[in-house]
Amino acid sequence: MRISTLCTTLLVAGSLLASAGCAKHSAGGPAAAPKPRPVRAVAGCAKGWTDPADLAPGRAPARCVKGAPAPRPLAKKRKLVLATGTLAAEYVAPLEVAVEKGEFKKEGLDVQLKVLPTPDALPLLAKGDIDAQWAAPEAAVMNGIRGGFDIKWVAGNFSPDPASKSGLWARLKDGETPSSVTMKGRKMGTMIGKGSVVTYAMEKALQKHGGGLDSIGFQQLGSADVLTALQNGGVDSAWLLDPVWRKVDGNAKYTFLGGQPLGEPLGGLLFGPNLLTKDPDAGVAFLRAYIRTVDTYFSGDYKADKGFTASLAKLLKTDESVLTSTPSLRMDWEIRKGTTDRLQKAYRDAGVAQGDPIPEDKVVDRALYEEAVGHKG
Repeated sequence: MRISTLCTTLLVAGSLLASAGCAKHSAGGPAAAPKPRPVRAVAGCAKGWTDPADLAPGRAPARCVKGAPAPRPLAKKRKLVLATGTLAAEYVAPLEVAVEKGEFKKEGLDVQLKVLPTPDALPLLAKGDIDAQWAAPEAAVMNGIRGGFDIKWVAGNFSPDPASKSGLWARLKDGETPSSVTMKGRKMGTMIGKGSVVTYAMEKALQKHGGGLDSIGFQQLGSADVLTALQNGGVDSAWLLDPVWRKVDGNAKYTFLGGQPLGEPLGGLLFGPNLLTKDPDAGVAFLRAYIRTVDTYFSGDYKADKGFTASLAKLLKTDESVLTSTPSLRMDWEIRKGTTDRLQKAYRDAGVAQGDPIPEDKVVDRALYEEAVGHKG
């Protein structure tokens, strides 16, 4: 990583810690753990929960039947604001479809999706100025929680299809083959800094090919420049996202080395104090609508439905041909056991983590989505 990029990462983390200190002082710090809420069985959700310790790559995600869990409208309607870094990415589609199809309204919720970068949204979430955030437990989030932010990761988003090749690509050097690529000493182009959850995925891929986060150079580039730099020799490896990797797939000059671990979501919904402690009924209602949207519209290979794919492309403001050029994502609301521990190790290895690791129960709260599907944890 360039010195300027590392400094920026640390400055962002530092400002978040400073904001966290202010939030902690004004709000008294994270609230005490709430009392357990009653959980009752939910029709159609007998398979709405899986073992979080199951890390098998081919594991099936939890699924309720189509239309479940059924709406349970709140006694009083609530307006909620959810921040997201983008509305154009496919992994945000369940939220946009939930708004468009009225799934939130069925729960008595008026949900506004607001585009905000993670560093800008986090302090607002901690103070209760916004209610939720579609993001990931990145290094900045961990540093904020360590500093006193009352924020929890409450639901997952997706894992890749086994056919996806979104991830680490390398340009083969003389004498190399796809099965014998050494990453040590390479320069990697990426639009994602070391404080992102993808650092964990990068590290796993690098370790398979004789490298590590401390043995390669990083060059942070704009989204339009990563592929160009790989093709013109500015970098000799790159982290390519959907659908950019399709530009080099099948070209003998390049090889795919690995991407996000299969079967393990690395992001999703973050809740702040409004939905964690002040109004958990609204938090569960939000998750019911989100889960029901996944079960109804994103349960399997949703891109096989041409009508739905056309409407989804319109909603995401992208070409249908671009959307269908990559496999369907495996939408998944559950959070795997130990993911935040593995992420924090990657952040430490990358040099962007501060302080001791945070225990999982201080970062993750599965209770609300378990209540939404009727599972007693």
